[in-house]
Amino acid sequence: MRPVLTMFEQMGSEPFSQAVGQMAPYFASIDPEVTELKEGYCCALLKNQPKVHNHLATVHAIAMCNAAELVAGLTTDASISEDAQWIPQAMSVKYLAKAKTDLTVICDAKDVDFSQAGEILVPVSAVDTDGKECFSAQITMNVKNP
Repeated sequence: MRPVLTMFEQMGSEPFSQAVGQMAPYFASIDPEVTELKEGYCCALLKNQPKVHNHLATVHAIAMCNAAELVAGLTTDASISEDAQWIPQAMSVKYLAKAKTDLTVICDAKDVDFSQAGEILVPVSAVDTDGKECFSAQITMNVKNP
């Protein structure tokens, strides 16, 4: 089992989320809470709070990108072989609606082949509390196998 999965299972949601923010401090800037993590899947809560707002008092586009990179990265880390490494290489995003509520940011990559090396497209979606999709992304992860 990948260390990130063991860590999530042993620590639980809130302590794990805080630990991720300490390992990669930029993620802490949005106060995400990773609520679920398993091979091929990660879900996090992005709270609608003033520190992530834009000039319209809605969740800022880059806060959504930050959360998307977080769940895609955790999903990738939980899904690749233990001796493989990864890094985000590109991100294509669509802003679909104003994000006026908390967001559930989901990486559902059960159909992604994480066993291959090279560029892997990882999908992410953010939905509001009414179930409306506000944001979608395709994140290209560059995976290196030894």
